[in-house]
Amino acid sequence: MPNDLSGVRIVLMEPAGSLNVGSVARVMKNMGLRDLVLVSPRCDPLSDEARKMAVHAADVLEAAQQVQTLPEALQHCRRVVATTGRSDTTLRIPLELPRTVLPWLVMSEDDAPAQTALIFGREDRGLTNEELNYAQRLIFIPAHPAYPSLNLAQAVAICCYELAMIKNLGEAAIAPVSPSLPTDLPPFETLEAFYQQLEAFLLKIGYLYPHTAPSRMEKFRRLLHRAYPLTEEVAMLRGILRQAEWALRQQMPPDKR
Repeated sequence: MPNDLSGVRIVLMEPAGSLNVGSVARVMKNMGLRDLVLVSPRCDPLSDEARKMAVHAADVLEAAQQVQTLPEALQHCRRVVATTGRSDTTLRIPLELPRTVLPWLVMSEDDAPAQTALIFGREDRGLTNEELNYAQRLIFIPAHPAYPSLNLAQAVAICCYELAMIKNLGEAAIAPVSPSLPTDLPPFETLEAFYQQLEAFLLKIGYLYPHTAPSRMEKFRRLLHRAYPLTEEVAMLRGILRQAEWALRQQMPPDKR
């Protein structure tokens, strides 16, 4: 396990409430996290309201990055976990508890923790299926059925607390992590480049059609995410695609290549 949480990035998707953003900054600092990224925020994260809720965590607010898209927020991340409050998600991926998933998010084979990301959705509607597709694992925080919807800052607080327990108390304080899950995963942008290359190739050979490509590619993403391909394995798959593209070009008339 790493000796700190510096590699964990907290990503908020289009946060709409300054009070929530300030509360998130405060609980992050409470639990030893500092890397906050805001995707197209719908509020002023440096407003008086945000600073009031952050209290002594104004430095976390001021250091927070603002980006326009979720892929930008996930650059260089090797492991990505998303949270969802939808138990009826149509994605064919199991919903897991924070205590089961978060040890995997921070586990490392050496003293330098890999960059990882934990994504939280919008206050009113969470994350879309397309956005959830960027994650390798999904967290669901169960609550009482009388009122199962958690506030954004509360959900972040629960996950940050679990991360802090991993850091402070070690493996004895958490559920065991499956040893079959690898840690040498490719960065987000490498895997995304493979998916784009795969989609272009499958469109070219007629396996995909433009109107069905998104749903089919969602299934390919789920398949690869379940497999946890290593960096060298993704490179091998991309090499196969390049060779197949070359072979196709050789079958074409010279003026069409």
